Amino acid sequence: MAALRAAKQALRKEIKRRVAALTDQEKVRQSRVVSQKLFQHPKYKSSQRIAVFLSMHDEIRTEEIVEDAFGKGKVCFIPKYLTNNSNHMDMLRVTGMEDINTLPLTSWNIRQPGDDDNQREEALNTGGLDLILMPGLGFDQSGNRLGRGKGFYDTYLERCMKHPKGKPYTIAVAFKEQLCSDIPVDERDIHIDEILYED
Repeated sequence: MAALRAAKQALRKEIKRRVAALTDQEKVRQSRVVSQKLFQHPKYKSSQRIAVFLSMHDEIRTEEIVEDAFGKGKVCFIPKYLTNNSNHMDMLRVTGMEDINTLPLTSWNIRQPGDDDNQREEALNTGGLDLILMPGLGFDQSGNRLGRGKGFYDTYLERCMKHPKGKPYTIAVAFKEQLCSDIPVDERDIHIDEILYED
Protein backbone atom coordinates (compact mmCIF):
# COMPACT_ATOMS: atom_id res chain seq x y z
CA MET A 1 0.00 0.00 0.00
CA ALA A 2 2.74 2.46 0.95
CA ALA A 3 4.53 1.79 -2.33
CA LEU A 4 1.33 2.37 -4.29
CA ARG A 5 0.68 5.62 -2.39
CA ALA A 6 4.21 6.81 -3.10
CA ALA A 7 3.89 5.94 -6.80
CA LYS A 8 0.60 7.84 -7.02
CA GLN A 9 2.06 10.87 -5.24
CA ALA A 10 5.07 10.99 -7.57
CA LEU A 11 2.79 10.75 -10.61
CA ARG A 12 0.45 13.46 -9.26
CA LYS A 13 3.44 15.79 -8.96
CA GLU A 14 4.63 15.01 -12.47
CA ILE A 15 1.19 15.54 -14.07
CA LYS A 16 0.62 18.77 -12.12
CA ARG A 17 3.96 20.01 -13.46
CA ARG A 18 2.97 19.16 -17.05
CA VAL A 19 -0.44 20.84 -16.78
CA ALA A 20 1.03 23.90 -15.03
CA ALA A 21 3.27 24.42 -18.09
CA LEU A 22 0.21 24.92 -20.32
CA THR A 23 -0.83 28.49 -21.15
CA ASP A 24 -4.42 29.54 -20.43
CA GLN A 25 -4.93 29.87 -24.19
CA GLU A 26 -3.82 26.27 -24.73
CA LYS A 27 -6.10 25.05 -21.92
CA VAL A 28 -9.04 26.85 -23.51
CA ARG A 29 -8.15 25.50 -26.95
CA GLN A 30 -7.93 21.88 -25.80
CA SER A 31 -11.11 22.31 -23.72
CA ARG A 32 -12.95 23.40 -26.86
CA VAL A 33 -11.70 20.38 -28.84
CA VAL A 34 -12.71 17.96 -26.06
CA SER A 35 -16.12 19.64 -25.58
CA GLN A 36 -16.86 19.26 -29.31
CA LYS A 37 -15.91 15.57 -29.13
CA LEU A 38 -18.28 15.13 -26.21
CA PHE A 39 -21.16 16.90 -28.00
CA GLN A 40 -20.83 14.39 -30.88
CA HIS A 41 -20.70 11.42 -28.50
CA PRO A 42 -23.74 9.10 -28.72
CA LYS A 43 -23.76 8.52 -24.94
CA TYR A 44 -23.83 12.27 -24.29
CA LYS A 45 -26.56 12.77 -26.88
CA SER A 46 -28.76 10.05 -25.40
CA SER A 47 -28.19 10.95 -21.72
CA GLN A 48 -30.96 12.85 -19.99
CA ARG A 49 -29.51 13.10 -16.49
CA ILE A 50 -25.86 14.03 -16.30
CA ALA A 51 -23.38 15.00 -13.61
CA VAL A 52 -20.77 17.60 -14.56
CA PHE A 53 -17.93 18.89 -12.39
CA LEU A 54 -17.25 22.63 -12.32
CA SER A 55 -13.64 22.96 -13.40
CA MET A 56 -10.64 24.15 -11.45
CA HIS A 57 -7.80 25.99 -13.22
CA ASP A 58 -5.89 22.76 -13.90
CA GLU A 59 -8.83 20.91 -15.46
CA ILE A 60 -10.62 20.92 -18.83
CA ARG A 61 -12.98 23.91 -18.76
CA THR A 62 -16.52 22.63 -18.39
CA GLU A 63 -18.55 25.88 -18.69
CA GLU A 64 -19.30 25.21 -22.36
CA ILE A 65 -20.40 21.66 -21.53
CA VAL A 66 -22.73 22.83 -18.76
CA GLU A 67 -24.25 25.48 -21.07
CA ASP A 68 -24.71 22.93 -23.85
CA ALA A 69 -26.38 20.44 -21.49
CA PHE A 70 -28.85 23.08 -20.27
CA GLY A 71 -29.43 24.18 -23.87
CA LYS A 72 -30.32 20.60 -24.84
CA GLY A 73 -32.76 20.28 -21.94
CA LYS A 74 -30.70 17.80 -19.95
CA VAL A 75 -31.09 17.57 -16.19
CA CYS A 76 -27.76 18.65 -14.67
CA PHE A 77 -26.18 17.76 -11.36
CA ILE A 78 -22.96 19.13 -9.89
CA PRO A 79 -20.82 17.79 -7.04
CA LYS A 80 -21.15 18.96 -3.48
CA TYR A 81 -18.13 17.78 -1.51
CA LEU A 82 -18.49 17.46 2.22
CA THR A 83 -15.36 19.02 3.65
CA ASN A 84 -15.49 17.51 7.15
CA ASN A 85 -12.63 15.11 6.38
CA SER A 86 -15.00 12.60 4.84
CA ASN A 87 -14.97 11.43 1.25
CA HIS A 88 -18.73 11.93 0.93
CA MET A 89 -20.02 13.72 -2.14
CA ASP A 90 -23.54 14.33 -3.38
CA MET A 91 -24.63 15.24 -6.90
CA LEU A 92 -27.13 18.08 -6.58
CA ARG A 93 -29.41 19.45 -9.26
CA VAL A 94 -28.81 22.89 -10.75
CA THR A 95 -31.35 24.60 -12.99
CA GLY A 96 -29.26 26.88 -15.18
CA MET A 97 -26.17 29.08 -15.42
CA GLU A 98 -27.82 31.82 -13.32
CA ASP A 99 -28.41 29.26 -10.59
CA ILE A 100 -24.76 28.12 -10.71
CA ASN A 101 -23.44 31.68 -10.65
CA THR A 102 -25.27 32.40 -7.38
CA LEU A 103 -23.65 29.45 -5.55
CA PRO A 104 -21.00 30.17 -2.90
CA LEU A 105 -17.31 29.62 -3.71
CA THR A 106 -15.39 26.92 -1.83
CA SER A 107 -11.78 27.17 -0.67
CA TRP A 108 -10.85 25.50 -4.00
CA ASN A 109 -12.47 28.46 -5.77
CA ILE A 110 -15.22 26.36 -7.33
CA ARG A 111 -18.92 26.91 -6.80
CA GLN A 112 -21.05 24.39 -4.97
CA PRO A 113 -24.33 24.46 -3.06
CA GLY A 114 -23.93 25.72 0.50
CA ASP A 115 -24.43 23.59 3.60
CA ASP A 116 -27.82 25.20 4.29
CA ASP A 117 -29.05 24.48 0.76
CA ASN A 118 -31.38 21.55 1.47
CA GLN A 119 -33.93 22.10 -1.27
CA ARG A 120 -31.94 20.55 -4.11
CA GLU A 121 -32.59 17.15 -5.60
CA GLU A 122 -29.80 14.58 -5.09
CA ALA A 123 -29.45 12.45 -8.23
CA LEU A 124 -29.61 9.08 -6.45
CA ASN A 125 -32.69 10.03 -4.42
CA THR A 126 -34.65 10.35 -7.65
CA GLY A 127 -33.93 8.90 -11.08
CA GLY A 128 -30.20 8.20 -10.80
CA LEU A 129 -27.73 9.30 -13.50
CA ASP A 130 -27.13 8.34 -17.13
CA LEU A 131 -23.67 9.87 -17.41
CA ILE A 132 -20.98 11.21 -15.11
CA LEU A 133 -18.23 13.43 -16.47
CA MET A 134 -15.18 12.52 -14.43
CA PRO A 135 -12.44 14.84 -13.32
CA GLY A 136 -9.03 13.50 -12.34
CA LEU A 137 -5.36 14.33 -12.45
CA GLY A 138 -4.20 11.52 -14.72
CA PHE A 139 -5.59 8.77 -16.93
CA ASP A 140 -4.30 5.89 -19.00
CA GLN A 141 -5.74 4.25 -22.12
CA SER A 142 -7.14 1.32 -20.13
CA GLY A 143 -9.53 3.56 -18.21
CA ASN A 144 -7.50 3.81 -15.02
CA ARG A 145 -7.82 7.14 -13.23
CA LEU A 146 -5.57 8.99 -10.83
CA GLY A 147 -7.69 11.27 -8.64
CA ARG A 148 -6.57 13.80 -6.06
CA GLY A 149 -6.44 11.17 -3.39
CA LYS A 150 -9.68 11.87 -1.53
CA GLY A 151 -11.80 9.09 -3.07
CA PHE A 152 -14.93 11.23 -3.62
CA TYR A 153 -15.79 9.77 -7.03
CA ASP A 154 -14.88 6.16 -6.21
CA THR A 155 -17.19 6.32 -3.19
CA TYR A 156 -19.97 7.97 -5.18
CA LEU A 157 -19.80 5.39 -7.96
CA GLU A 158 -20.12 2.64 -5.34
CA ARG A 159 -23.36 4.31 -4.24
CA CYS A 160 -24.52 4.50 -7.88
CA MET A 161 -24.07 0.74 -8.21
CA LYS A 162 -26.63 0.22 -5.45
CA HIS A 163 -29.19 2.42 -7.22
CA PRO A 164 -31.88 0.61 -9.26
CA LYS A 165 -30.58 2.36 -12.39
CA GLY A 166 -27.09 0.96 -11.82
CA LYS A 167 -23.74 2.51 -12.64
CA PRO A 168 -23.88 5.46 -15.02
CA TYR A 169 -21.59 5.63 -18.06
CA THR A 170 -18.41 7.47 -17.10
CA ILE A 171 -16.45 9.74 -19.42
CA ALA A 172 -13.30 11.55 -18.35
CA VAL A 173 -12.39 14.81 -20.09
CA ALA A 174 -8.67 15.54 -20.08
CA PHE A 175 -5.81 17.57 -21.47
CA LYS A 176 -3.52 15.32 -23.47
CA GLU A 177 -0.82 16.18 -20.92
CA GLN A 178 -2.86 14.23 -18.34
CA LEU A 179 -2.46 10.96 -20.24
CA CYS A 180 0.01 8.46 -18.81
CA SER A 181 1.17 5.13 -20.09
CA ASP A 182 0.19 3.38 -16.89
CA ILE A 183 -1.66 4.54 -13.76
CA PRO A 184 -0.96 2.58 -10.56
CA VAL A 185 -4.29 1.43 -9.08
CA ASP A 186 -5.69 -0.84 -6.40
CA GLU A 187 -8.97 -2.74 -6.23
CA ARG A 188 -10.89 0.24 -4.83
CA ASP A 189 -10.09 2.49 -7.79
CA ILE A 190 -13.03 2.52 -10.15
CA HIS A 191 -12.53 2.06 -13.85
CA ILE A 192 -13.67 4.74 -16.34
CA ASP A 193 -15.56 3.77 -19.49
CA GLU A 194 -13.93 6.30 -21.79
CA ILE A 195 -11.45 9.18 -21.85
CA LEU A 196 -11.85 12.11 -24.22
CA TYR A 197 -8.80 14.19 -25.09
CA GLU A 198 -7.27 15.77 -28.15
CA ASP A 199 -5.50 12.96 -29.98
